[in-house]
Amino acid sequence: MILIVDSGSTKTDWIAIDNLANKLFSTQTLGLNPTMLSSEILKERIKNNFEIYNNRDKVEKIYFYSAGLGVDSTKQRIIKIFKSIFKNSNYDVKEDTYAAVYSVVDEGVSAIVNILGTGSNCTYYDGNDIFQKVNSLGFILMDYASGNYYGKYLIRAYYFNKMPKKLREEFNEKFDLSANTIKENLYRKENPNTYLASFAKFIIDNKSDSYFKDIIEKGLRRFIEYQIMQFDNYKSVDIHYVGSIGHYLKEEITKVGKEYDLKTSKFVKKPIEGLVDYHKRLLINN
Repeated sequence: MILIVDSGSTKTDWIAIDNLANKLFSTQTLGLNPTMLSSEILKERIKNNFEIYNNRDKVEKIYFYSAGLGVDSTKQRIIKIFKSIFKNSNYDVKEDTYAAVYSVVDEGVSAIVNILGTGSNCTYYDGNDIFQKVNSLGFILMDYASGNYYGKYLIRAYYFNKMPKKLREEFNEKFDLSANTIKENLYRKENPNTYLASFAKFIIDNKSDSYFKDIIEKGLRRFIEYQIMQFDNYKSVDIHYVGSIGHYLKEEITKVGKEYDLKTSKFVKKPIEGLVDYHKRLLINN
């Protein structure tokens, strides 16, 4: 059995295939970002899924793609966790940027692939290898146009009394915005980035409002200028977007992209299916 796993900070998609590339099962757990979670929580999230844990001894290979694997120490930590559960398996562990590229780009074709989900990232693929011009410093300093970026923007706008009254009232009705709750989730609980991203649904649901439209477009322009435009040939290659924020803001991304003469192309909400197809092709060709 082969497990193909795509993990963000919010959720993790798992698909199992056999050695003939036949799909055996698919399932989901909570996110497995090793930079945001303790080893105990990571283990618990895997073990609590009956289908995964019940088949653990049958797994011969795991292809694991996740946010937070830019440092070798975090890679080694997740491999150690896998070894304690999947004792008969080998492991191939990579950053989620690889999953995004493999899910949307044909081999041999150059493109820029962006992740816009709980967090954000930008990668250039030359048809063979991937390159990044900006090393991510995480959700506190970076992640423009991501779910947690827009979540932070909303909370600040609410607390600084910059949000229009009607939207402010609706926002207050939908979320517990007490200072104690916000500080508890940001500074004491696991996954503060996921907590911030949970507020982004409000801005997406109200994206036709002129106030939110302006916030959305400012975030997208910053992402383009700070990330995409780092690459000299950004106007000449197709630009793809992977992740829930990219999916729900497709029209806005396309519109803002035209301001910069970008060749906006594919939008993929969840890369797991394209990622599985990639690994199936490798399995069959080998």
